[in-house]
Amino acid sequence: MSDEQRALTEAELRAIEEEFDPEARYRTVSRPVMLLSGVILFALSVYHYYTAGYGIPRATTHRGLHMGISLFLIFLSFSALSSGRHKSSRFAILGLPVLDWALAIAALVSSLYVPWIYDQLAFRIGNPLPLDIAMGTILLVALFEAVRRSMGWPLPVIAGLFIAYAYFGRSMPGIFVHPGSDWAGIVNHLYLSSQGVYGTALGVIATYVFHFVLFGVMAQKIGLGQLFIDLATALTGRFSGGPAKVSVVSSALLGSISGSSIANTVTTGALTIPTMIKIGFKRHFAAAVEAASSTGGQITPPVMGAVAFLMVEYLGIPLRTILIAAIVPAFMHFFGVLVQVHLEAKRLGIRGLRKEELPNAVKVLREGWLSVLPLLLLVWMLMSGRTPFLAAFWAITACMAVYAIQQVMASGLAQGVKNFAAGIYEGFVSGAKGSLAVTAAAALVGVVIGVVTLTGVGFKIAFMLTSLAQGWAESSHAFLAFLPFELFTVATLALLFTLMMTAVVCILMGCGIPTTANYIIMVAVAAPVLSMMNVEPIVAHFFVFYYGVLADVTPPVALAAYAASGIAGANAFKAGNTAFRLSMGKALVPFMFVFSPSLLLVTADFTWNAFALAFTGAILGIVALSAAITGWLNGPLLRIERAILPIAALLMIAPELVSTAIGAALLGAVVLRQWLAGRNEPSAAL
Repeated sequence: MSDEQRALTEAELRAIEEEFDPEARYRTVSRPVMLLSGVILFALSVYHYYTAGYGIPRATTHRGLHMGISLFLIFLSFSALSSGRHKSSRFAILGLPVLDWALAIAALVSSLYVPWIYDQLAFRIGNPLPLDIAMGTILLVALFEAVRRSMGWPLPVIAGLFIAYAYFGRSMPGIFVHPGSDWAGIVNHLYLSSQGVYGTALGVIATYVFHFVLFGVMAQKIGLGQLFIDLATALTGRFSGGPAKVSVVSSALLGSISGSSIANTVTTGALTIPTMIKIGFKRHFAAAVEAASSTGGQITPPVMGAVAFLMVEYLGIPLRTILIAAIVPAFMHFFGVLVQVHLEAKRLGIRGLRKEELPNAVKVLREGWLSVLPLLLLVWMLMSGRTPFLAAFWAITACMAVYAIQQVMASGLAQGVKNFAAGIYEGFVSGAKGSLAVTAAAALVGVVIGVVTLTGVGFKIAFMLTSLAQGWAESSHAFLAFLPFELFTVATLALLFTLMMTAVVCILMGCGIPTTANYIIMVAVAAPVLSMMNVEPIVAHFFVFYYGVLADVTPPVALAAYAASGIAGANAFKAGNTAFRLSMGKALVPFMFVFSPSLLLVTADFTWNAFALAFTGAILGIVALSAAITGWLNGPLLRIERAILPIAALLMIAPELVSTAIGAALLGAVVLRQWLAGRNEPSAAL
């Protein structure tokens, strides 16, 4: 590929990412504004890098400063119009509308106001001054607009409905009625207390997530992402449907340093999607494979987007516990996609890559081993119990050291130092820019959480859902009474129906808002539901998180699939439907670790025997459902077999021994029939 082609391709990829990812849809600004934004972005990264290593200021000060600067930059970086353009006007300063400057300054001042009066808050909460209410109102208006610009309408609409619920509580129907609150009371709770905007969600972004976003950017800059892609190609490219398997494995590796589904899709898809199409996969299927694989970055340790750090705060447990618990769910995510890719390749008879098309794994590692060291350092520090931000500090420092070595070795000392300085500036600016939208979203989600704590609506929803699930369970249990044995208890059925309703809500919520925001809202609303069903807190949190991730490949708003379709030149909706189908094999997994918590490795009743049984059941369930969806196992499936295998998969997720045995027996019967058919007709075998 020539340099001109490479430049064109990278430009096209950036355009695709901006088209489908509102967070990357930055507007074109004048040079003075670009320089101003760049300096502030760089300073923000330097501030977080320094505080990660040398200590974080008082929580409210740290959060307010981070939010204020981020909101200021959002109004400079994102246009009021989704196109990124605005009509020329006399009322502009340095090319930006005066309104944008006013909103930027108002957001900054109102964000810093609470830290400024922090020592007086003990006397002001519950009895706010008119100035407090005015500042809180200004911040909420600016926050709604900042999120609308950087992420679109869904989250502001949801937050607005929650505020309306808090205000009009007396007019709500039935169980949802509450005393209501006036505007001063709402602002007091959302602005002056730690239960709203300045709450846990914003704190996690400012204290942990920013550093790991910056680490991901710096890791990409030293070539770790490309190393992962080359290594995955060398290891898996030769097998049936090789490029599709490369897509899955490289997405798994890249996901360890990047928690963005769309960024992962564009990065790995630029290489894997054209190759998949070249060897025979249909365009929409190639796009779907990449999208389904790339969503796994959010559940892959050690970065996991923002959710791992939110779990640390919500559950009060060490980060290493979360990372250990995430290992099996992440593996199941990629295994589920890999199984369907393999079966589809076998069904279509698609080859792997030829030897001459593959990189040499030894050569790849020999040339790129240095770039792996920062990731290894990060994992070692996290698993040894160091604080996440200190681990990120040393990992970023290691990235900078590796980058300096690479530049000096490539260009000599003088030019290498210049390239190093320019690269660090670019990386720090990009890292800070990538955190802007998620900061605003976390602050606005604090509004939703604040309303939940103010009104108690979470427990009302929990009571309603559990009552509904209990009624369905009793009816279903009575319907199954004709069986000579008890297939499911009433309690198991009630939990199953509760999980199904929770999963549907998570997916629907995720269609309009980012995974992090979806997780925070659903934890506030759904965690009490699962708690009432005696589900362990860490299990409930992982269930909600896992299903929220699926929203990135769930039509009609499957953003990762739509981005991949832009690379593949495929029908976006068809790619989204196929990506959702590829994700269905792993959709069983959250149910598995609710019914068998030992899959998370860190639950109170963990035993290796229980883990082995649950893990085997999960693997077999994924294979069974994937085969039914694909229509192929060890050969083409009969219609009756395609109907039997989903039932077998569902039976194997339940903890009852009888149901598990029945599911395994059904799967075994299909495998036996396939084996016998293969003996009689060798051409039908793999």
